[in-house]
Formats: sequence, structure tokens, C-alpha cells
Amino acid sequence: MPGTLKQLYKMHLFVKPKKSFGQHFLHDESVARAIAESLTGFGGYRNLLEIGPGTGVLTKYLIANPNVVWHGIELDRDSVAFLHAHYPEISDRLTQADFLRESLLGYAKGEQLAIIGNFPYNISSQIVFKIIENKEWVPEMVGMFQKEMAMRIAAPHGSKTYGVTSVLTQAFYKVEYLFSVDAQVFTPPPKVQSGVLRFTRKEGALPCEQSKLFAVVKTAFNQRRKTLRNSLAALQVAWHALPQDFPGKRPEQLSLEDFFLLAQNF
Repeated sequence: MPGTLKQLYKMHLFVKPKKSFGQHFLHDESVARAIAESLTGFGGYRNLLEIGPGTGVLTKYLIANPNVVWHGIELDRDSVAFLHAHYPEISDRLTQADFLRESLLGYAKGEQLAIIGNFPYNISSQIVFKIIENKEWVPEMVGMFQKEMAMRIAAPHGSKTYGVTSVLTQAFYKVEYLFSVDAQVFTPPPKVQSGVLRFTRKEGALPCEQSKLFAVVKTAFNQRRKTLRNSLAALQVAWHALPQDFPGKRPEQLSLEDFFLLAQNF
């Protein structure tokens, strides 16, 4: 796209970022290309869903990929109008909607569906949990998050940032922290750094009931400073069937496998 951002504003060729949507538009082409090239094709998907394409800086690299069929969800009307004008070839695959309210089945079309995007920071955790809810359709995700959130999702046990999102995401996906992104590559620059993650779905059945895993993890971290015996007092845990040191541990000390074991025994 020709010209500086200031020239684009004057030519009405650029969408003004809106605080209400938490918009920070990426303008660095090398970062956009690196994000697009982080897709591996794991799971053999053909359909790719971009969340919040904005002004298309990432979109242009995705639609050039012959191995995927691009689809997009964008809430902002101005961005949708911009994308229709500048990328008319994708008009029939662009939906103006709220991703959190959309069913992914319509985009998956009974097949596997990858997800990619520079996610709005204010709804990024909700996006992650929606991906988990639809894990049978989503073999891969590449997304940009606020760096703090990205590190929390990828955190290993024992880390201070290890929590509910870490455990529940890593239960179903291999999580890789790919690279950090400086604030200055956005318009307007956010007050924080960003980080790009890749999720690759784990194959095979969960070794415990999903509902029990969610209950144990959420209850334990709800009072993360307490020992498990105290934080899980409301659950009927068979402590006698668990390692002797479990009751005295705190949730951040438990590995993913430990949480699986805990979920098997209440």
C-alpha cells in the first residue's frame, strides 16, 4: 500500500483505529510475513479463519498461500468496507460479525479449520477458551497476544504466571512461544509488548474426564496461595489414592500430568 500512514489518512485509504474495539493495527510487513509463515499446516487443514483482519496487513500474505482457503471475521464496519475495497477477491469469504458469538462449524464445513490473527488484547483469553471448546475442529492456531498473556499461556509449572489458562490450553495443545513484537510496529503503539504463539493440537484422548479437569484446575487456582487440601476442600478428593505430598502442594507446583491424576481421583 503506497505512502505513509499520514498520507493514507488524507487519502481515506486507512481505517482509523478505534479504542472501543481495542484496535492496534500492525504496519510492519516483516512481522506480518513472519506470523503468516508460522502456520505449519498441521492436521492437513484447508480452511483458515483470520480473526480481526483489520486493514489486511496479515491477510495479503494468507490469501497468497495456495494451501489454504482464507475466511475472515471482522467486527468493525470500517475495516470490512476497507477490505472489500482493497481485497475484492475475498469479499464472499469475509463476515462482519463478533467471533465470540459465531459458530465455527460454518467455517469448518465439516473439515479441520486453522485459526490465525492479531487478537484484540481485551478478548484474547476468551478467544483461547473458544478454541479449546472447538478443539476437535481446530488443529492449529497462530496468534498475537499481549506478551504477558502469551507468556502466561505458555508458562511451565512452577512459574508464577502458571495458572488456569496455562493448564487448560496445554492439556489439549502443544504451546510454543515463537517471538516477541515491539509496540512501535503498531498504529497506535500499545503500552505493552506483544508475543506470538502457536498451538498444535495434541492427538489422543484426555486421560481423565474433561469436566473434572476443568473443575479441579479452576477450583485450585481460585485460591492459589492455599494448599490443595484447603483449596479443594469443596471437592471429594481421594487423597489416599494420590502421592503423599499432594495435599500440601500449591497449584502452581503441579505439572499437567499431576492435574490429570488429581482429576482421576475425585
